[in-house]
Amino acid sequence: MSRLRNAAAASVVLLAVTTVPAHADRPAPSKDAVATGTGGAVVTVDPDATDAGLVMLRRGGNAFDAAVAASAALGVTEPYSGGIGGGGFLVAYVADLDEVIVIDGREEAPHDPAFDENVFVDNTADFTDAVNSGLSVGTPGTVATWQAALDAYGTKPLAQVLQPAITLAQRGFVVDETFAAQTRANLDRFRQVATTADLFLDDGEVPAVGSILRNPDLADTYRQLARGGVDAFYAGPIADDIVATVQDPQTTAGAADSWQPGLLTTDDLASYEVRRPEATTSTFLGYEIAGMPPPSSGGIAVGEILNILEHEDDLASLSPVEFEHRFLEASALAFADRNAYVADDRFVDVPQTGLLSEAFAGERWSLVDPLRAADKPVAPGDPCPHDDGPCTPAAGATSGASGSTTHLVTADAAGNVVSYTFTIEQTGGSALTVPGRGFILNNELTDFNRDGDSPNLAAPGKRPRSSMSPTIVLEDGEPIVAVGSPGGATIITTVAGILTHRLGRDASLPDAIAAPRAAPLNIPVVPAEPAYRSTFGEPLQALGHAFSDVAQIGAATGIELLGDGRMLGAAEPERRGGGHAAVLRPDRRS
Repeated sequence: MSRLRNAAAASVVLLAVTTVPAHADRPAPSKDAVATGTGGAVVTVDPDATDAGLVMLRRGGNAFDAAVAASAALGVTEPYSGGIGGGGFLVAYVADLDEVIVIDGREEAPHDPAFDENVFVDNTADFTDAVNSGLSVGTPGTVATWQAALDAYGTKPLAQVLQPAITLAQRGFVVDETFAAQTRANLDRFRQVATTADLFLDDGEVPAVGSILRNPDLADTYRQLARGGVDAFYAGPIADDIVATVQDPQTTAGAADSWQPGLLTTDDLASYEVRRPEATTSTFLGYEIAGMPPPSSGGIAVGEILNILEHEDDLASLSPVEFEHRFLEASALAFADRNAYVADDRFVDVPQTGLLSEAFAGERWSLVDPLRAADKPVAPGDPCPHDDGPCTPAAGATSGASGSTTHLVTADAAGNVVSYTFTIEQTGGSALTVPGRGFILNNELTDFNRDGDSPNLAAPGKRPRSSMSPTIVLEDGEPIVAVGSPGGATIITTVAGILTHRLGRDASLPDAIAAPRAAPLNIPVVPAEPAYRSTFGEPLQALGHAFSDVAQIGAATGIELLGDGRMLGAAEPERRGGGHAAVLRPDRRS
């Protein structure tokens, strides 16, 4: 058994979060933040979705079947964070192949030449105006991702895998505090779109906590996908309805926002394909870190942060403040490089080899002063001398991005492991619900930079840069940890923080996930949770760091393989209402 597995086995702590709302038509399902056992594991932010994944495992399905089932259920219970109106990235270890594979199901810009680098500047007043518009909607990739994963690696057909989600959408789910809060935050714009208000609001107001929200339209859409597969989404009536919604947003009388029409066409949907690039790989303290390549910046940025920190002689021996200072500085440097170099590599030359090289990490580490924070933003470095392809040094730093997503992890007894992050971009996406279909469309194209010197400017057919960081850690070629998180640009620092605490600081996976967080995105004032500021704020401010308050950062889920067929699933104990981890055959609790 590895040293990591020994540490994990010795530090398992069982946590539970149970919510029974008042006036519920039925009790809300309980949540367990940690579970250990054998046979397979599923971890999501929602117990209904976790249960959907477990249903597949009980029926003899594998980790891929469970991941698709759980993500379809999250489209019901987490419709503001993910669903078939969006896209995402899947990283998996395939036991039969003994290799890590990735599926790029990122949303794609329309192929219309008018969707150029000036499209948002010329047609929308600001970022918010761009979000609330058809222009923000890219071709969704989630359904194509599901089909590709099942066709290549699953054991069940899509029709069977969708059944738990169909039942859930028809029966409904219990509205909890998190769902109500997310609805409240979007109330003004949801009221401007009749289809969205009809589905998610109760007479124009936030549905009561404890009430049941049913989505028969989504159940029917899922049934159509069960019958027709991927073609039922990307061609025919569903595709027609998506395009009509984008090109002519149906808003209520007196809508405050302009709701500009978009450029998406049925040809864009019909031509959409998932991509199958190679995973990014780097090493950290002897472990192999496998992540998502462009157009995600997650694999590169997480890898670079870990590469920089690996130059510290002994991470485990640092005091908590010393470690956090180095983490903040390394993250800012990696973000400068991410912003300057990473975008859709079909359109720009991304120096991935150079950015993930040990030599470049050493150059960046040399800029970390152990006694003083650098002024932010820091400038990007020059990875070109360490790269093996076309590379142009960056002109300067560019800004990051924000958003919300959801993440799940699954594993099975055969050794397959899936880490899957998917999204409709910010919470509530574009706020445009496709009439009669039960799902909200993404605002993913606002992930393009609006202007400036950036590789991530809009272009026809381009996929916007993402921060999604589904990650799998391997030791001696075998998977041992899978992790990921929602949270826009903060995903990168959340995942890197969990990995450094788990792999480099001897924390258990549950403790690494629960640890207080900051989001050092190479900006002068770092967003930080209250627990982070109360624990580290004063000594880090003395080193030159500045912080702003943010209620919570991320909502991570992870699985650790403990050896001998045992698995540990870990979710957030509190963030976003807490997540839910479950295993097929739980250990007997003491």
